[in-house]
Amino acid sequence: MMRKHVTVLGALYIALGILGLIAALVVFAAVAGGGWISGDRSVIAITSTVGAIISAILIFLSVPSIIGGAALLKYAPWARMLVLILAVLNLLNIPFGTALAVYTMWVLLHDETTRLFSGGDAAVVSPVGGATG
Repeated sequence: MMRKHVTVLGALYIALGILGLIAALVVFAAVAGGGWISGDRSVIAITSTVGAIISAILIFLSVPSIIGGAALLKYAPWARMLVLILAVLNLLNIPFGTALAVYTMWVLLHDETTRLFSGGDAAVVSPVGGATG
């Protein structure tokens, strides 16, 4: 049962990371574009720098979500810890980040999920629902 939750969680973190990357592009375009519209060189320099810094921070925060989500889908043992750390950070992102963090902790701290990531579950479930191995 927890396999489906891990899959949903992986997809949610990938989507969250992609949204963060899109936000980085939009913020850079809006902030730097505002400077370009003014035509003033000093304003262009300031807004381009501020836009680049904010975008870099958003990218820095988004890439681990994509990596963690993709690794969750592959049941990489280190992904569980990475995504739990991201969940703690998401607690401050009220209300959606908090909801995601609570769901993340419920899924990844569940005993069945712990066994999935430690290799303790001998049977591998195929996508159509049958157990193999």
